Parts: sequence; C-alpha cells; structure tokens
Amino acid sequence: MATVKDLPKVDSTIKNQIEGFSADKLKHTETAEKGALPSKEEYVAVKAEKQEHNNQIKDFDATKLKRASTTTKIAMPTKEDVESEKKLNAHLDAVSGFNTSQLKHAETKEKVILPGKEDIETERCHQNIFTRLVSFDKSEMKATETQEKALLPSQSDIEGEKKEQDLRKSVESFDASKLKNCETVVKNPLPTKEVIAAEKAAK
Repeated sequence: MATVKDLPKVDSTIKNQIEGFSADKLKHTETAEKGALPSKEEYVAVKAEKQEHNNQIKDFDATKLKRASTTTKIAMPTKEDVESEKKLNAHLDAVSGFNTSQLKHAETKEKVILPGKEDIETERCHQNIFTRLVSFDKSEMKATETQEKALLPSQSDIEGEKKEQDLRKSVESFDASKLKNCETVVKNPLPTKEVIAAEKAAK
C-alpha cells in the first residue's frame, strides 16, 4: 500500500496559490438545467441497442476467456530523482522568495572608442594605395623582354665529373680475383718485468 511519502509532491508555487485562495473572489453564476427528452425514434433505437447489448452479454461464452494474473507494481523514485526534486524545490523557493529591494541601481554607459592617430594614418595609407591601384594607367607601362640564360658548367666542374665517372667505372669493373689472401694474427702482449714492478710499486 502506498504511503504519504509515495504520493506526488505539489509544486510550492501552486501550493501557495491554493492556500492563499479566497472564495470571496468567485463570481455568482446561475446554472441552467436543460432536460431534452429523446424523440420516439431515438427512444426506439436506444431500446433496441440496449436489448442487443443484453443479448450479447447473455450469449457470451465464458470458456473463451484466458486467465490472467494482475501484478501491482509501485515504482519508487530513485536517489537521483529525489535529489533532483530537492534541488528544483530549493531553486523555486529561492526565486520566489528573492527580495528585489536588495538589488542596486546601475546605469549603462555606452562608450564609443575612437581610432588612434596610428590607426588613422594606416587607414589613409591603405586608402591611397587602393586609389592608385584602381586609377592605374596601363598605357604608361614599358614593354620588356625576358632573357633566359643557360649557365654552362666550368672546366673544373667538367674535370670533377670525369674523375667521378672514372672512379665509378673502376669500382664497378674491379676484379676481386686479383686480391691476395691474408691471415690476421691477434697478439696479446704480456707485461714486462719493469711494468709489473712499476704496478706493484703504485699499489
């Protein structure tokens, strides 16, 4: 069975309006009751429909019904829902109870920032350049011919290239059969008497 805690909570704003409601503000109104009786045709039609409905109830086969079990579920709010509702209520209370007399009067001042001397000079320079580009007379330009120069290598560059090619050919055509076999002898020279005596004296 649901307890009082499980019931939905009423918003504090609505609650205050309900508690502060005065019945004196209601206006008196008169209710006009209209009893429109059905016609003979409508009465016959309703009676026939009612009779057909009763016959369907009497002729109903209860064996066609399926057994069903009813499960009552009470969805309890989660911890996050409770915390969210607390925060919302605290926020609404703070807004509704806010005292506007604590606010300070403030005047808005509009400031027009004028450009400095350097900005004016820069803008004037750009404007002059743009004006000269727009009014530029192409007829004052002189025709010029572009000369392409091919730099030939010097004598020293040619000699260096020949030497590099000769060296490359000699390396590629080198005959390894002309090499002689040689054996590597590893020598471990032992210290002399003088060296041993000097080492002992140092210790």
